[in-house]
Amino acid sequence: MTDTPSAESRRVQIEYCTQCRWLPRAAWLAQELLTTFETELTELSLKPGTGGVFVVRVDDEVVWDRREQGFPEPTAVKRAVRDRVAPGRSLGHSDSSA
Repeated sequence: MTDTPSAESRRVQIEYCTQCRWLPRAAWLAQELLTTFETELTELSLKPGTGGVFVVRVDDEVVWDRREQGFPEPTAVKRAVRDRVAPGRSLGHSDSSA
């Protein structure tokens, strides 16, 4: 086990509220992330939750929480994920709207 992140440990989890019926939103965001980071991510999971939860984690670190930051634009989540899995990588047109 090492202290530095490696390609073997790039897991993203999207926890979403089943009561709020946010599965389609979570699945769409998952598709966006998998398409953008197809070689960087080793796993992406959807975790059903309750109570209005919508949280995105990279390797167990919260990078977006709806309760604190509101619903994310996909580019904002892509930037947060990129900063952890591929720092310095350009996101093309997604970076230009920052």
